[in-house]
Amino acid sequence: MTRSAHPVAGAGQADRLDAVARSIHRRLVLDGGGAPRPAAPSIRALVEVEAPLLSPDQLGEVVRRVDRLLFGLGPLEPLLADPEVTEVMVNGPGKVWIERRGMLRRTDLDLDEEALRVVVDRIVGPLGLRVDRTAPFVDARLPDGSRVNIAVPPLAVDGPYLTVRRFRPQPWALAEFCPAPVEEVLVAAVRSRASIVVSGGTGSGKTSLLNALAAHIDPTTRVVTIEDAAELRLPGEHTVRLEARPANAEGVGRVSVRDLLRNALRMRPDRLIIGEVRGAEALDMIQAMNTGHDGSMSTCHANSPLDALRRIEAMALMGDVQLPVEVLREHLRSALGLVVHVARDAQGGRRVQSVYRCSPDPDRGGDRDLHGVHEATGEWLVRDGRVVTTGSIGGGIDAATRSSAEPGGNVDD
Repeated sequence: MTRSAHPVAGAGQADRLDAVARSIHRRLVLDGGGAPRPAAPSIRALVEVEAPLLSPDQLGEVVRRVDRLLFGLGPLEPLLADPEVTEVMVNGPGKVWIERRGMLRRTDLDLDEEALRVVVDRIVGPLGLRVDRTAPFVDARLPDGSRVNIAVPPLAVDGPYLTVRRFRPQPWALAEFCPAPVEEVLVAAVRSRASIVVSGGTGSGKTSLLNALAAHIDPTTRVVTIEDAAELRLPGEHTVRLEARPANAEGVGRVSVRDLLRNALRMRPDRLIIGEVRGAEALDMIQAMNTGHDGSMSTCHANSPLDALRRIEAMALMGDVQLPVEVLREHLRSALGLVVHVARDAQGGRRVQSVYRCSPDPDRGGDRDLHGVHEATGEWLVRDGRVVTTGSIGGGIDAATRSSAEPGGNVDD
């Protein structure tokens, strides 16, 4: 059974409309073969024959349901057409959840296992991917750029599970993440070619903030973006986009983010933007930032800027080049200029929570000293086990970016 997310009648009537829609769908599938997509008037004529007593509103609803069953992602199409829906979550057969304006809500849409499997097949089939008991999870991208994750039994106990992350038609502006003084600091950092890592939790808006920061790069700068799933939309006219590729149904053809990063270094980039560092590619990113690609950017899952630096350090150690920790930390300190931490507030809004400038502190044996220039939710009261207070960010623009800009170097104005 599939129940509409926007029913035109009560539950019993909705079930009846669903039964009519599924009957028409079966007839079209069995009789249509490889015929072209039937037009709405043809579907309407079949519905009028199948259920002649339906009202005009009910008739239109059944036609829409048949169309969704035949094409696209079936019953999920109304949710994906809603511009305010940023996430669609299907937790196996049953209720469907969405994220709207940063808050999770349960919809009135019910999916049975058959309908859910049809949706899964329509996602992975055109991409040449496979998801079954031998390959029980997959990442994919819809034609509109939405990111999809699918998990099926035996990993998905109540599966299949489906998560669709959608992106706004218009990218977020930097001003939507922070007040004007903080925006001024960040814009100056980007234009001064500070290498930036955006940290935050899942769904905190890391990629959206990265896109907002990158929008302030000089549009004539040659930028190469590297992503697992292409999500960034930069306004520059000299942008090269690379996207990783999973293995195909035969288990071959995989191209990782690390492979793309190494190839991108041969493409004469002025700046590199890596959608997210998750593994050994962190070392390649650090080396790239230290070899003439200053002003590069990436994101990292972390609970704080300090945790982000620790994670990048740990991921770099996962690579095949076994550097001493002290040497790696020197490279990391030299490579990174700012760590920008973004988090979601209680109302679901995404806010820049803190900005840190990375610099060495020789009095601590090479450990990092992170200087906060902003904390959106309040001043720092405790740091490094000591009670501290934040000062004014007046003049923080120069302080936050001067060390990351080349002496006498160009600024992307």
